[in-house]
Amino acid sequence: MLDLHGDPIALTAALVDIPSESRHEKRIADEIEAALRAQTGGFEVVRSGDAVLARTNLGKPSRVLLAGHTDTVPAADNLPSRLVDGVLHGCGTSDMKSGDAVFLHLAATVAEPAHDITLVLYDCEEIEASANGLGRIERELPDWLAADVAILGEPSGGYIEAGCQGTLRVVVSATGTRAHSARSWLGDNAIHKLGDVLARLEAYRARSVDIDGCVYREGLSAVRIDGGVAGNVIPDAASVTVNFRFAPDRSAEEAYGHVCDVFSGLDVGIELTDSAAGALPGLTRPAAAALVDAAGGQVRAKYGWTDVSRFAALGIPAVNYGPGDPNLAHRADERVDAGQITAATDMLRRYLTA
Repeated sequence: MLDLHGDPIALTAALVDIPSESRHEKRIADEIEAALRAQTGGFEVVRSGDAVLARTNLGKPSRVLLAGHTDTVPAADNLPSRLVDGVLHGCGTSDMKSGDAVFLHLAATVAEPAHDITLVLYDCEEIEASANGLGRIERELPDWLAADVAILGEPSGGYIEAGCQGTLRVVVSATGTRAHSARSWLGDNAIHKLGDVLARLEAYRARSVDIDGCVYREGLSAVRIDGGVAGNVIPDAASVTVNFRFAPDRSAEEAYGHVCDVFSGLDVGIELTDSAAGALPGLTRPAAAALVDAAGGQVRAKYGWTDVSRFAALGIPAVNYGPGDPNLAHRADERVDAGQITAATDMLRRYLTA
């Protein structure tokens, strides 16, 4: 059984050593559930698919929700974990099993919290938004997400990373007329039409936005190209997938409208395939401000989309805070400084008991 009372560095390694690629989280959920049910601290524990939820009901005046995803991207020959010179290496060490370990350890060891605590460890965060386990919990167990502040254990290098960018993907498609490449003038090359799309992307200048002292940088990028029939055929269809990471002062609808404006006037179709709104920092809310104070005022914008957005939509102030460098997430050499695990544990223990 997972040892929730031991060193959270060792607990991180134990979690990393349980493979949990998205849609394959049953084993890690089973082990987390068993460990939480074995605690004697009066936790109410429920299971939702491959998510595990636990909470205290001590009648405290406020509730803090600690949330983390247990899934990882596919391993890249980086399992099992290994600890070398104070650095823990392995798939999920940074994103975000070190954050999960900190939350599990605190849930088991904070004997007299100043707040009631809810722990939500959920599945399928690393894939399409429609599969996200937190969304399922919101639909089926909405009362479990009630809180005065939510902390997501995404890697933040010891900073409070406020809010998050929104994200959307569109497929920009072009059509033409198929023909033999030896008589190319008889056809209409769909791939060539994408040249104007790529030129717009190359010329695009992304904006930076300062919100509550946090600067969010946007980005509009081609991430995939599809097209072609055979080496001797003029193609009649081609497409490029474009990802827009937008600042949280835009709604998802406004972001989509902006992307359409970027490609206006071109002979292409635009299909929205996935979108998720960002989240404003919300640092003026008292519960979030107290957390910032506990972290020594180390605050910056969150680059990337996280489930902070889901809590913001529910009116709950939420921040990202966890050990690990977000720039190392998903890499074959993913790793976390073990000292950051200890520091995050100590900071959150002070906050939860203050």
